[in-house]
Amino acid sequence: MTTKEIEVRGAHHKNTVPTNVGQFNVFRLMDFCNKPTPYVRRDFYKISLITTHVKVNYADRGIEVTSPALMFSNPLIPYSWEPIGPMHGGYFCIFTEAFLTGQTRNESINHSPLYKTGSNPLFFLAETQVGFITGLFEKMLSEIETDYPYKYDLLRNYVNLIIHEALKMQPSTAYFKHKNAAERIATLFVELLDRQFPIDSPQTPLKLTSANDFALHLNVHVNHLNSAVRKITGKTTTAHITDKITQEAKALLLHTDWSVADVAFSLGFEYTTYFNNFFKKQTSRTPLSIRKPVI
Repeated sequence: MTTKEIEVRGAHHKNTVPTNVGQFNVFRLMDFCNKPTPYVRRDFYKISLITTHVKVNYADRGIEVTSPALMFSNPLIPYSWEPIGPMHGGYFCIFTEAFLTGQTRNESINHSPLYKTGSNPLFFLAETQVGFITGLFEKMLSEIETDYPYKYDLLRNYVNLIIHEALKMQPSTAYFKHKNAAERIATLFVELLDRQFPIDSPQTPLKLTSANDFALHLNVHVNHLNSAVRKITGKTTTAHITDKITQEAKALLLHTDWSVADVAFSLGFEYTTYFNNFFKKQTSRTPLSIRKPVI
């Protein structure tokens, strides 16, 4: 099941508060993860209680989960996982940043040690912690089906209890290096790049526009990323990014009525002049000339 399908399913819970529909949902893990799951674009933050034997894979490293563990996932950090044995038990919840921070707070969830860029926190749990967190997930599953008008406030409190339980612990460091790291890194880089397009609105600009941005979200050194991408694809990281941005710029100029300033902003350019210079360097034409027939 894809993230979008999960989101839609969440929107169909009965008598939900309209402003929270699609911002939170909770599931039993075994209903979705009976086979290896590749990385897909995830628009949600995620907390998983893993109670079976699985292997979690990131760009150039992985970790084998052999005992109950709590895992926190950032929507921009790619990972995949594969069950080693039959799935039993376990839960996960997904939520947006707006759901967790609420309506009156300005700080970003990405400032949290559990979700900041470059972190892949996984915590192995004691038996008492497993029972406590299992109870919280069961409360979420029950509460989300109720008619209680303040249930999303209560669900947010349950999520925060899990987060604070993790913040009192030290994450695992038992990661192993992948033998095919270069290929994995290059593949994940291309997937991350491709999944940023097409751009739907000037209000949602590109988040990853440089090799450093991608390296941070893949949790690898930028030199390691550049080396892997060039080795596997024959092109530099910057060349891939430049090509995609140029293609998208042409499409937006030809097929939307956005101003050049809006196109520039949506593609991550702080100033329209920077975009004009970039576009002319790549195409030998100005952005406005794309909208006019060549005589």
